[in-house]
Amino acid sequence: MINFPSISVIIPTYGREVVLCDSIADILKQDYPDFEILVVDQTQKHDSDTETYLQDLADTGKIRWLRLDWASLPGARNYGVRQAKGEIVVFIDDDVQMEPGYLRNHARNYDRPEVGAVAGRVFDRMKLGDSGGDLEIETLPPEAMDPGIAWYYIDLVHTTKPQQVISARGCNMSYRKDIFTKHGVWFDERFRGSAVREESDFCLRLRKTGYKIWYDPEAHLVHLGEETGGCHDISTRSLKYQITFYHNHFLMAQKNLTFYQQLRLYLKLFDCHVLGNPPCNKSGSPLKIVTRGIFYSLGFFDAVKTRINGLWDNGQVYSRQSPVTNKP
Repeated sequence: MINFPSISVIIPTYGREVVLCDSIADILKQDYPDFEILVVDQTQKHDSDTETYLQDLADTGKIRWLRLDWASLPGARNYGVRQAKGEIVVFIDDDVQMEPGYLRNHARNYDRPEVGAVAGRVFDRMKLGDSGGDLEIETLPPEAMDPGIAWYYIDLVHTTKPQQVISARGCNMSYRKDIFTKHGVWFDERFRGSAVREESDFCLRLRKTGYKIWYDPEAHLVHLGEETGGCHDISTRSLKYQITFYHNHFLMAQKNLTFYQQLRLYLKLFDCHVLGNPPCNKSGSPLKIVTRGIFYSLGFFDAVKTRINGLWDNGQVYSRQSPVTNKP
C-alpha cells in the first residue's frame, strides 16, 4: 500500500503570464489526496488577466500566492520551503505540462526511507528536438555518477529506466522537507541569473546526508522552455548571462569537488563551452573561441570573489526577507 505524504508544490515564477496559468491549471487537476500549491511570484506587474486568475485562485484557497520584491530562483525555492506545510516539496518551473498522476508518481518513491529526493523525467522540447526525438537510454553510464564530469553524461530527458542519480533537474524534482529543516541543506542564493547548477550544488550537498536521489521516469512532465521570463529573462547572448553561466559552474565546483574533480570539470567545461567541441557543438571561429575564453576566465575569478564574500554569509541572501504581499 502506498503512503501518501502531504505535498507542497512550489512554483517560482518571474515574468510569465498565460503559460504560468496553464502550469497551475495542470497542477490543480492532480488526483492526489493531500497537496497545496505555492506560487512564489517575483513578477512586479502581471497583465490584468493573469492578475485576476491568480487573485481568484488565492481568494478561494486553491493556491497560496507569495509575492516578492526581489528576483532569485534559489531564493524563491528557499522562501517557498519556509512557507510550505507538506512533508514533501515538489519544485516545478512555470512553463510545464503534466498528466494527473504526476504527484502520485513522485510520492510513491518516498515509501523507501533511503530516498531523500526524486528526479523526474523531463520531456524537454529543445533537447528532444536536437536528438530527433527517438533516442532512448536505459542505464546511464558510470560517468554520470562522477561529480567531476557527470554534468555531461546525466541525461534525464532520454533515460527510461529508474535508477540512482547524482542530481535532479530544477524544473521537475522533489525532496523530503526534513532535508532543509533537519539537515540544514538549503539552496545557495549566491547562484545567479538563470541559476544553472544551483540544483546540482544542492544535490551534491544533499548526498552527504546519506539520502539517495532516485530517478523515476514515470514522474515526468513536459518542459516548454519559454525563451523569456521564468527564473531570469536575460538574453543568452548577453555579457551578463555568459559570465553568470561560468560563475555558477565554478562556484559549484569550488564548493563541492576535490581538486582533481575540479580540474576535470574545468577542462571539460573549456573543451565543450569554450572550444565548442561535442556535445556543445559551438562555432569554431577563432574570434568566438577567444570571446568565450574571456567569459570563462571572468567567470572563474567572479566565483572566487563570491567564495571570499561567502566567508561573511551562508548563501542565504534573499529568502529571509518579507514578501510584498502574502496571499493565503
